[in-house]
Amino acid sequence: MVNIKGVEIEWLGHSGFLIRTKEGKKIVIDPFQVSDMVSEKHKADVILITHGHHDHCSLADIEKIANPAGCEIVIPIDCQSKINKIIDKINLKINIATVGLKVKVGGINFYSFPAYNIGKTFHQREEGWMGYMLKLDDVIIYHSGDTDKIPEMDNLVYVRQDGEEFVLLLPVSGTYSMTAEEAAEVAMNIKPNIAIPMHYGSIVGSLEDAERFKEICKANGVHALILDKK
Repeated sequence: MVNIKGVEIEWLGHSGFLIRTKEGKKIVIDPFQVSDMVSEKHKADVILITHGHHDHCSLADIEKIANPAGCEIVIPIDCQSKINKIIDKINLKINIATVGLKVKVGGINFYSFPAYNIGKTFHQREEGWMGYMLKLDDVIIYHSGDTDKIPEMDNLVYVRQDGEEFVLLLPVSGTYSMTAEEAAEVAMNIKPNIAIPMHYGSIVGSLEDAERFKEICKANGVHALILDKK
């Protein structure tokens, strides 16, 4: 777990993260194979889903982690039929996101950012899948989703204001998204305060990928941090 100005970020494994705001609101991104210990202790007020693949839009994990008192979920439109299968089981409010949309859900300001492959077909731009940028007061968190290094990322270099902390969550496993080397290149261009690797240790990728990402970042003046799985 890392604490940035009172905002806590925990890695749930693969591309999943639990984010606690200063006010105590819990945001979960792409929960997959979440442990019973986590799901019993932490219930999400807001869930963000980047795309419909089973390791990112997992119905079993959404059911486990959603706050039974009420939870809002943000999804790309192609996930709606999937989420409709569990809508009657849990107290879930669906919000449909499209790339480039700036909205407030559950009191959280976020921006949906494009996520797609270049030169491979696992995540095509036409699908409208996404990453999410969250603005939590003076802490900005960008979860890239499953993506390659795309031209739109060049604009992220200028997103910060004075005093803001920028946290970057990037896939490092290769195959379906960026390799460790490509992810490090993105981090070097954006220059976040902290870069955290993801999308490894389950299905594809290994701790060695995360460590290679960290080493390249360190050699180029970027602070990278490997989180223990919650």
